[in-house]
Amino acid sequence: MVDVDAFAADGFVKVEGAPRALADAARAQVWRQLPVSPDDPSSWTQPVLWAADLTGDGPCGELARSPVLAAALDGICGPGGWVPRGALGNVPVRFPVSPPAEDRGWHIDLNTQDADGTWVVTNRPQTVLVLTLLSEVTLADAPTRIRAGSHRDVAAVLGDEPLDAVTAGALVDAASADRPVRHATGSPGDMYVLHPFTVHAADEHRGATPRAMAQGPVLLRDFGVLSRVARD
Repeated sequence: MVDVDAFAADGFVKVEGAPRALADAARAQVWRQLPVSPDDPSSWTQPVLWAADLTGDGPCGELARSPVLAAALDGICGPGGWVPRGALGNVPVRFPVSPPAEDRGWHIDLNTQDADGTWVVTNRPQTVLVLTLLSEVTLADAPTRIRAGSHRDVAAVLGDEPLDAVTAGALVDAASADRPVRHATGSPGDMYVLHPFTVHAADEHRGATPRAMAQGPVLLRDFGVLSRVARD
């Protein structure tokens, strides 16, 4: 059972219970898209490489459709309040390479599609964010950093005008700077559901093995439901 109260208070919640074997198979599916080997550190020359689960075939799709995630989304968004998807989303694989990638700024994801089909940030989000761990992630393994409670700060500063990613990033970073930082650590198959206003950031990889984590939006049927959560 998902802790809805924790989600409302912190702006995120960890979901456990997806099969480890399925997550391991999904990670293998991701590695087949990359031009490097998980067993050859000499091939790790870039701090991050991206794979994409575009079709949802195979274990990545099965993991996206896992009953534990569906139950968590039902608890957070309400039964029928979200649109099932068959893909995990894009998968950044981070490597213990120096210097780290320059993509570690605090931000929220684009959350609304406007009339022209452009994705922007607004105060009436159409999505919730799901992070899926496909490898073991400790504090050393570039876990996503999360500012607990920052969804309330963001709800207070977002106005009615849509914002681009850069403008929104600067705004929400400043608004949430005093919030405590939590880390998306765990085992393959663990998932984190983030409120669309929750401020988060990538981290530098200080470990020894590559970290694989999928990130994908889930569309909401009631576009106002999570806006209310951030303001209650």
